[in-house]
Amino acid sequence: MHIINRIAAFHVEMTAWRRDLHAHPETAFEERRTAALVAQKLRGWGIEVHEGLAKTGVVGTLRCGNGARAIGLRADMDALPMEELNDFAHRSRVPGRFHGCGHDGHTSMLLGAARYLAEARNFDGTVHFIFQPAEENVAGAGVMVREGLFEMFPMAAVYGMHNRPNLPKGEFAMRAGPALACADNFGITIHGRGTHAAWPHLGIDIVVVASQIVLALQTIVSRQISPLDSAVVSTTMIHGGSSDNVIPDEIRLRGTARSFLPAVQDRIEARLREIARATAAMHGATAEVEYERRYPSLHNDAERIAVCADVARGIVGAENVDVDHEPGMGSDDFSFMSNRVPGGYVWIGSGPAEAGGFLHNPRYDFNDDILPIGASYWARLVEAELPRRT
Repeated sequence: MHIINRIAAFHVEMTAWRRDLHAHPETAFEERRTAALVAQKLRGWGIEVHEGLAKTGVVGTLRCGNGARAIGLRADMDALPMEELNDFAHRSRVPGRFHGCGHDGHTSMLLGAARYLAEARNFDGTVHFIFQPAEENVAGAGVMVREGLFEMFPMAAVYGMHNRPNLPKGEFAMRAGPALACADNFGITIHGRGTHAAWPHLGIDIVVVASQIVLALQTIVSRQISPLDSAVVSTTMIHGGSSDNVIPDEIRLRGTARSFLPAVQDRIEARLREIARATAAMHGATAEVEYERRYPSLHNDAERIAVCADVARGIVGAENVDVDHEPGMGSDDFSFMSNRVPGGYVWIGSGPAEAGGFLHNPRYDFNDDILPIGASYWARLVEAELPRRT
C-alpha cells in the first residue's frame, strides 16, 4: 500500500478531526459548526474559501501553476436524525443526531488531502474542495447546483467517494455507467367512511383497501418491469386509526421507489398512481397520490472512472480495485453534480460491519484506519488529473 508519507504523518490529527465531528453532528442545512471548522482549516492552509452556498456549504479553491483545467472533489458534511447507541468517548453529544453514514470521515479525508496539496503543490491547475451540506434526504447537492456551483466554480470533472462497510478495508470499488439508483418517494392518502368495527358493512373499510394497495404495488416490479431492469418499490410507513373498535376515515401510506433508467422510473410512477386509485375505487374509497422524484440515478463517466481506477491501483494495488462493482439500489445526491459535468464516484472499503453496524445502523462508526488511504487517493487523483508540466 502506497500511502503518501506526509499524509500518514498527520493521521493522528485527521482522526482527531473526525472524532470531533462525530461528537458534534449536525443535520441538513444546520452544519454551521462543521462548516466553520472546515473553513478555518482551509484558510489556515492558504486555501481560498467561499461560504454560504446552499446555506452551509463551503468551497475551497487551490490554484497552482498556469494550467487552465479545474476539477472538483466533493465530501458531504451532514449527519442523520437518529440516535446513536455506541458508548465510546467520541459518541454523539447531540440527542437525536448521529454521524451514522460516515460523512464525518468523508469531510476529514478531504481536509487531509487539501492540507497535503496546499503544502506540496505538485499539480498544475485548479482544484475545488466541495464540502456539501444536506446529502441525507434533502439533496443539498442539488441546491448547490441550482445556486450556481458550476457557474461560480467552473470545472471539467467532479469526483465523489463514500465509505463502504463489508468491503475489505482499503479496497476500492467502482463502475462506469449506472452505479446508484434514483430515489423517488411516494405518499398515498386513502379516504373511506369510518364506522364501528362491529358494523363494517355500514362504512368503507380502508384498512382492507390499504392492505390490498400495499400488496398490489409489489406487482409493479414483479410483473410490469422487465426482469433485466433493476427496480424496487417499498412501502415503508402506514399511519391511520385511533382505536381498536373504530374503522378509520383515512389512512396514509408512504414509501420509496428505486430504479436506474428514466423509462423505468416513468413506468413505476404511472402504474403506482393507477393501482392506488383503481384499488381504492373498487371498494368505493378514493386515493390521492403524491410522487416526488428526489434524487436522480448516478451514472459514472467511463473516462473519469478509468482515471479513478488507475489512481486507486497506484495506492492499494490492482488486486484491491474492483472496476465492475455491482450497481446499488441506494442513492446519493452527488448525481446532481455528475449530471452536470463528467463525474466519478467510488466506494472505499472500511472493513467488516461489526455487530451489523452497516451504514445508517445506530452502532455504526467510521473506520479511522482508512483516513490516510482516502486522503492519499484524493491527492493522487488531483496530481493525475492536473499533472505538472515538465
